[in-house]
Amino acid sequence: MAITNLQVKEEFDKYEARLAKGLDYLRGELFTIRAGRANPQILNKITVDYYGTPTPLANMANITVPEARMLVISLWDSSMVKETVKAIMASDIGITPTDDGKVIRLVFPQLTEERRKELTKQVKKLGEDSKVTLRNERRDILDLLKKFKKDSVITEDEEKTYGAEVQKTLDGYIAKVDSLVKEKEAEILEI
Repeated sequence: MAITNLQVKEEFDKYEARLAKGLDYLRGELFTIRAGRANPQILNKITVDYYGTPTPLANMANITVPEARMLVISLWDSSMVKETVKAIMASDIGITPTDDGKVIRLVFPQLTEERRKELTKQVKKLGEDSKVTLRNERRDILDLLKKFKKDSVITEDEEKTYGAEVQKTLDGYIAKVDSLVKEKEAEILEI
Protein backbone atom coordinates (compact mmCIF):
# COMPACT_ATOMS: atom_id res chain seq x y z
CA MET A 1 0.00 0.00 0.00
CA ALA A 2 1.33 3.41 -0.88
CA ILE A 3 0.98 6.10 1.75
CA THR A 4 -0.04 9.28 -0.04
CA ASN A 5 -0.20 11.79 2.83
CA LEU A 6 3.31 13.27 3.23
CA GLN A 7 3.05 13.84 7.00
CA VAL A 8 1.88 10.28 7.60
CA LYS A 9 4.56 8.89 5.28
CA GLU A 10 7.31 10.73 7.21
CA GLU A 11 5.99 9.40 10.53
CA PHE A 12 5.62 5.90 9.08
CA ASP A 13 9.25 5.98 7.86
CA LYS A 14 10.36 7.04 11.37
CA TYR A 15 8.26 4.20 12.81
CA GLU A 16 9.93 1.65 10.55
CA ALA A 17 13.37 3.05 11.42
CA ARG A 18 12.62 2.68 15.15
CA LEU A 19 11.42 -0.90 14.62
CA ALA A 20 14.62 -1.70 12.70
CA LYS A 21 16.71 -0.11 15.45
CA GLY A 22 14.91 -2.24 18.04
CA LEU A 23 15.63 -5.37 16.02
CA ASP A 24 19.30 -4.41 15.64
CA TYR A 25 19.54 -3.89 19.40
CA LEU A 26 18.13 -7.38 20.01
CA ARG A 27 20.56 -8.84 17.49
CA GLY A 28 23.47 -7.18 19.30
CA GLU A 29 22.29 -8.42 22.69
CA LEU A 30 21.94 -11.98 21.39
CA PHE A 31 25.49 -11.87 20.00
CA THR A 32 26.84 -11.22 23.48
CA ILE A 33 25.22 -14.34 24.95
CA ARG A 34 27.76 -17.11 25.13
CA ALA A 35 26.62 -20.34 23.51
CA GLY A 36 29.56 -22.69 24.14
CA ARG A 37 31.36 -21.58 20.99
CA ALA A 38 33.99 -18.89 20.82
CA ASN A 39 32.49 -15.70 19.43
CA PRO A 40 34.61 -12.52 19.43
CA GLN A 41 31.46 -10.40 19.64
CA ILE A 42 31.04 -11.49 23.26
CA LEU A 43 33.84 -9.01 24.02
CA ASN A 44 32.09 -6.04 22.37
CA LYS A 45 30.89 -4.55 25.65
CA ILE A 46 34.23 -4.82 27.44
CA THR A 47 36.16 -1.60 27.89
CA VAL A 48 39.68 -1.33 29.30
CA ASP A 49 41.12 1.65 31.16
CA TYR A 50 43.77 2.56 28.59
CA TYR A 51 45.89 5.25 30.22
CA GLY A 52 42.86 6.89 31.79
CA THR A 53 40.52 6.48 28.82
CA PRO A 54 37.86 3.72 28.70
CA THR A 55 38.63 2.01 25.40
CA PRO A 56 36.72 -0.87 23.76
CA LEU A 57 38.81 -4.04 23.78
CA ALA A 58 38.32 -4.49 20.02
CA ASN A 59 40.11 -1.13 19.47
CA MET A 60 43.20 -2.28 21.40
CA ALA A 61 43.77 -5.81 20.20
CA ASN A 62 43.57 -8.42 17.50
CA ILE A 63 40.99 -11.05 18.52
CA THR A 64 41.20 -14.43 16.80
CA VAL A 65 39.42 -17.79 17.07
CA PRO A 66 42.10 -20.49 16.64
CA GLU A 67 39.77 -23.26 17.88
CA ALA A 68 36.00 -23.64 18.14
CA ARG A 69 36.03 -22.94 21.88
CA MET A 70 38.96 -20.54 22.30
CA LEU A 71 39.56 -16.83 21.75
CA VAL A 72 43.07 -15.39 21.61
CA ILE A 73 43.49 -11.69 22.33
CA SER A 74 46.77 -10.20 21.09
CA LEU A 75 47.10 -6.69 22.50
CA TRP A 76 48.97 -4.12 20.46
CA ASP A 77 50.38 -2.66 23.69
CA SER A 78 51.53 -5.68 25.73
CA SER A 79 51.89 -3.51 28.86
CA MET A 80 48.07 -3.49 29.02
CA VAL A 81 47.71 -7.27 29.53
CA LYS A 82 47.04 -7.03 33.28
CA GLU A 83 44.49 -4.18 32.84
CA THR A 84 42.74 -6.16 30.10
CA VAL A 85 42.58 -9.33 32.22
CA LYS A 86 41.13 -7.24 35.05
CA ALA A 87 38.47 -5.79 32.71
CA ILE A 88 37.52 -9.26 31.42
CA MET A 89 37.25 -10.58 34.99
CA ALA A 90 35.03 -7.61 35.94
CA SER A 91 32.71 -8.24 32.98
CA ASP A 92 29.83 -10.72 33.20
CA ILE A 93 30.91 -13.12 30.45
CA GLY A 94 31.69 -15.87 32.96
CA ILE A 95 35.05 -16.93 31.55
CA THR A 96 38.35 -16.72 33.39
CA PRO A 97 41.14 -15.47 31.12
CA THR A 98 44.66 -16.88 31.15
CA ASP A 99 47.67 -14.92 29.98
CA ASP A 100 51.36 -15.50 29.38
CA GLY A 101 52.31 -11.84 29.58
CA LYS A 102 51.84 -11.31 25.83
CA VAL A 103 48.51 -12.82 24.78
CA ILE A 104 45.29 -13.56 26.61
CA ARG A 105 43.38 -16.78 26.05
CA LEU A 106 39.72 -17.35 26.79
CA VAL A 107 38.68 -21.00 26.80
CA PHE A 108 34.92 -21.50 26.59
CA PRO A 109 33.86 -24.45 28.74
CA GLN A 110 31.21 -26.86 27.56
CA LEU A 111 27.84 -25.61 28.77
CA THR A 112 25.98 -27.68 31.35
CA GLU A 113 22.34 -28.55 30.79
CA GLU A 114 21.34 -26.23 33.62
CA ARG A 115 23.32 -23.33 32.13
CA ARG A 116 21.77 -23.97 28.71
CA LYS A 117 18.29 -23.70 30.24
CA GLU A 118 19.25 -20.44 32.00
CA LEU A 119 20.56 -19.00 28.75
CA THR A 120 17.43 -19.98 26.80
CA LYS A 121 15.31 -18.26 29.47
CA GLN A 122 17.50 -15.18 29.11
CA VAL A 123 17.11 -15.27 25.31
CA LYS A 124 13.31 -15.62 25.59
CA LYS A 125 13.19 -12.68 28.01
CA LEU A 126 15.23 -10.54 25.60
CA GLY A 127 12.84 -11.51 22.81
CA GLU A 128 9.78 -10.61 24.90
CA ASP A 129 11.32 -7.29 25.98
CA SER A 130 12.04 -6.54 22.35
CA LYS A 131 8.43 -7.30 21.36
CA VAL A 132 7.16 -4.98 24.10
CA THR A 133 9.38 -2.21 22.76
CA LEU A 134 8.09 -2.77 19.23
CA ARG A 135 4.48 -2.75 20.43
CA ASN A 136 5.10 0.52 22.26
CA GLU A 137 6.27 2.00 18.96
CA ARG A 138 3.03 0.81 17.36
CA ARG A 139 0.99 2.41 20.13
CA ASP A 140 2.83 5.71 19.62
CA ILE A 141 2.18 5.85 15.88
CA LEU A 142 -1.48 4.80 16.30
CA ASP A 143 -1.89 7.64 18.79
CA LEU A 144 -0.34 9.97 16.24
CA LEU A 145 -2.76 8.72 13.56
CA LYS A 146 -5.67 9.47 15.92
CA LYS A 147 -4.29 12.97 16.41
CA PHE A 148 -3.97 13.42 12.63
CA LYS A 149 -7.62 12.35 12.24
CA LYS A 150 -8.72 14.72 15.00
CA ASP A 151 -6.80 17.57 13.34
CA SER A 152 -8.41 16.66 9.97
CA VAL A 153 -5.06 15.77 8.37
CA ILE A 154 -6.46 12.34 7.43
CA THR A 155 -9.95 10.85 7.16
CA GLU A 156 -11.36 8.06 9.31
CA ASP A 157 -10.96 5.58 6.43
CA GLU A 158 -7.33 6.60 5.97
CA GLU A 159 -6.74 6.19 9.72
CA LYS A 160 -8.03 2.60 9.52
CA THR A 161 -6.01 1.86 6.37
CA TYR A 162 -2.81 3.31 7.83
CA GLY A 163 -3.48 1.53 11.12
CA ALA A 164 -3.71 -1.78 9.27
CA GLU A 165 -0.39 -1.00 7.53
CA VAL A 166 1.21 -0.20 10.90
CA GLN A 167 0.01 -3.56 12.27
CA LYS A 168 1.21 -5.44 9.17
CA THR A 169 4.67 -3.88 9.52
CA LEU A 170 4.79 -4.70 13.24
CA ASP A 171 3.78 -8.32 12.54
CA GLY A 172 6.74 -8.62 10.14
CA TYR A 173 9.17 -7.35 12.77
CA ILE A 174 7.71 -9.60 15.49
CA ALA A 175 8.23 -12.57 13.15
CA LYS A 176 11.87 -11.50 12.76
CA VAL A 177 12.25 -11.30 16.57
CA ASP A 178 10.79 -14.81 16.92
CA SER A 179 13.16 -16.06 14.24
CA LEU A 180 16.22 -14.54 15.95
CA VAL A 181 15.19 -15.98 19.32
CA LYS A 182 14.63 -19.45 17.79
CA GLU A 183 18.04 -19.38 16.07
CA LYS A 184 19.81 -18.40 19.30
CA GLU A 185 17.97 -21.05 21.30
CA ALA A 186 18.97 -23.69 18.77
CA GLU A 187 22.58 -22.48 18.95
CA ILE A 188 22.56 -22.69 22.76
CA LEU A 189 20.92 -26.12 22.90
CA GLU A 190 23.28 -27.54 20.26
CA ILE A 191 25.76 -29.92 21.88
